[in-house]
Amino acid sequence: MLNEDKVKLMTRMAMYESKEGAEDFKISSYYRKDYSSFHTIVTIILVTIGYMIAVGVGAVAFMDVILENLNFAFIIMIGLCILTGYIVLVVLYGIVASQFYQKKHNDARQRVKKFNHDLTRLNRMYEREKK
Repeated sequence: MLNEDKVKLMTRMAMYESKEGAEDFKISSYYRKDYSSFHTIVTIILVTIGYMIAVGVGAVAFMDVILENLNFAFIIMIGLCILTGYIVLVVLYGIVASQFYQKKHNDARQRVKKFNHDLTRLNRMYEREKK
């Protein structure tokens, strides 16, 4: 005889496992700080690469202006602007990425806890059925 509650529970658990469960299990296997730190560092590295590419494209696009005003003060000013922009960008992306990945870890951990709770409920249903 089929128990309707057991079937509903097993269906919900199977849907979770097939959709987002695999990623949630991987995420929740890390400590929150480790997961957040690793992904924040990767984000900062990628932002750095993107910023270098953007500065390179900007330098090529405005090469005529740079060569016309080529003096030491202009080079220092441009260098300081590039450095300041980079520092602001990295700090902002670092803060946002850290918050984003901490929230992502917390959400995944909560879903895994709910799945484990459902697994415990299913186990209790089977134990009651045996008696």
